[in-house]
Amino acid sequence: MSDYVPYLIFGISLGSVYGLAAMGLVLTYKTSGLFNIAQGAISAAGAYAFYELRDDAGLSWPVAALLVLLLFGLGLGFLLERMSAALREVPTAQKVTATIGLLVAIQSLLILRYGYTGLSVESFLPTDEAFTLTGVPVTYDSLIVLALGVASAASLYVFFKRTRLGTAMRAVVDDQELLDQTGLNPFRIRLSAWVIGSCFAATAGVLLASIQLQLDVFILSVIVIQAFGAAAIGRFTSLPWSFVGGLVVGVLQGVTSKIFAPHPNLSGIDFNMPFIVLFGILVFARRGWLVEVGREIKTRAVPPSRIPPPARAAGWVGLFVVALLVPQFADTKISYYNAAISSVVLFLSLSLLVRTSGQISLCHIGFAAVGAAGFAHMLDKGVPWMGAMLIGGLLAVPIGAVIAIPAIRLSGLYLALATLGFGILLAQYAYSRDYMFGSGVPTRRPEGFIDDDKYYYLLLGIALVAIGIVVTIEQTRMGRLLRGMADSPVALTTLGANVKISRVIVFCISAFLAGISGATTAGLFSRVSQDTFSTQDSLVILAFLAISGRRTVSSAIVAAALFHILPAYISGEKTTLWSYVLFGLAAILLAANSQGALQRQVREAWARRHPAASPQHARADSAPARAVPPDAGDPPASPAPAGAYAPSRYETDEGV
Repeated sequence: MSDYVPYLIFGISLGSVYGLAAMGLVLTYKTSGLFNIAQGAISAAGAYAFYELRDDAGLSWPVAALLVLLLFGLGLGFLLERMSAALREVPTAQKVTATIGLLVAIQSLLILRYGYTGLSVESFLPTDEAFTLTGVPVTYDSLIVLALGVASAASLYVFFKRTRLGTAMRAVVDDQELLDQTGLNPFRIRLSAWVIGSCFAATAGVLLASIQLQLDVFILSVIVIQAFGAAAIGRFTSLPWSFVGGLVVGVLQGVTSKIFAPHPNLSGIDFNMPFIVLFGILVFARRGWLVEVGREIKTRAVPPSRIPPPARAAGWVGLFVVALLVPQFADTKISYYNAAISSVVLFLSLSLLVRTSGQISLCHIGFAAVGAAGFAHMLDKGVPWMGAMLIGGLLAVPIGAVIAIPAIRLSGLYLALATLGFGILLAQYAYSRDYMFGSGVPTRRPEGFIDDDKYYYLLLGIALVAIGIVVTIEQTRMGRLLRGMADSPVALTTLGANVKISRVIVFCISAFLAGISGATTAGLFSRVSQDTFSTQDSLVILAFLAISGRRTVSSAIVAAALFHILPAYISGEKTTLWSYVLFGLAAILLAANSQGALQRQVREAWARRHPAASPQHARADSAPARAVPPDAGDPPASPAPAGAYAPSRYETDEGV
């Protein structure tokens, strides 16, 4: 047993940091209804700010920590509160997109300031031995981190249970208007929650950097994402249980690292234990145990195009002609166009899943990676190029079926988190195995298409076939079922349709197309490895798709062009990073205005500040006096005939 003590001590120390990050995440989710996927980037920003003040400015660590909590927490908390308020009336998919945009923007800004290379840091907490446990020294820094976590969990529990502000924080997300009538200001309540949550995120980042002894924006972001598993143990609502969940996850990591150390094939499970916990809870939790915070917002249907059919047809023909002429003007940038035309299939698969069927996937790059690895191994076994590509796509289908399991039981945020956890687990555990990429797998192009220009035309043909498949699906009964599933799965079930089977089918089709895209992407290189398919790209491509329009095929083409072709014409690394900052901000703004909510909030704010200039005020001044309507509880003066529809006073032109 004494052999496990060092791992337990390290696990408890690391789990305390997970618990702190999870409590900040749960706090802001409970009070705003916005689950912040960018929490890891915020923690990284706090760690870098602490490094700037302590190591560069020469301040003592207590002063640097206090300044980070005051300035960083207050400033960022205010901005995040404004963002969450703008996203209050948008669907879950758009909220996820906005937080991904925030993640990309913060990471790009940090790279602009500090570069891609990680920075070495020194621990600021005392590392002297406090006492020994079965002969193993326990240091003061581990005790301080644990004490900080326990004190924070207890304080927040008492705060929510015993104070008026804590009670109001729990109510603000459920009914802001009702809370406003009590005399409390919802803005101040939400702001308090986001300030506290931002302080927790910054604290977690500083402590993690101290434990890891290095600053790296990508590593810190992934480590804090591991706190999602701790939040899942707390059902994304309980602050004390989220901290306990952090300790559980940390201890599991420590114990499994000891158990699996002698087994090379099982190495990596310890680091991925938080994602295993997250995925397991989301998949196997009993129905009703996980309930999303806030009311459900339905995505608006895509309005019919105002462009006449002849003009649309001419536009598509023109686009096809331009695509045929790409090798004539692309010159040295043809490789970027090849990457773009290959990713059109990937974006098509994601668009079919997200736009047509209303599902969410944050592991689509994982499907492409499986297809690429299968394609490369089939080539190595002598399978013809086209057959290897199809086999690569088919190998991704079982993975899509596995992801369809949580999709049957989950939707919205929890489906997004389940796919995110699965995608990270797949990348960090399976990519490096010999059955996938190992140290790298050689690939090749088919005979006659070795040249970049010729390979482009092959990719164009594959993309056209994929477009034909998606358009055919959308125009058949399957497409109508998928659109009905996105709009109202309950209504579709009452009509006799099997929604579960539809979900499995659409995930399998989407995985197949993504696997085909992975195989054609592998053909761009002579060798593919785990670095070819970045896990974070699963998040980024969803945000790119969100800002590229609302129609399935056109948005896939635009997203592919923005993702691959636009950077080819941007000179300089800093310019590219600034473009990603702008992209992240655009994703936030477009998500906030996806339902017209941002415009409506701007109009309401303007009307409150300038009541004399508002149209309602003008009509009220010019219109003659009218009789006071009966009270809401009084019966109507002339009852409606039996069976007539009487709209509720809560309904608007936008819906309920």
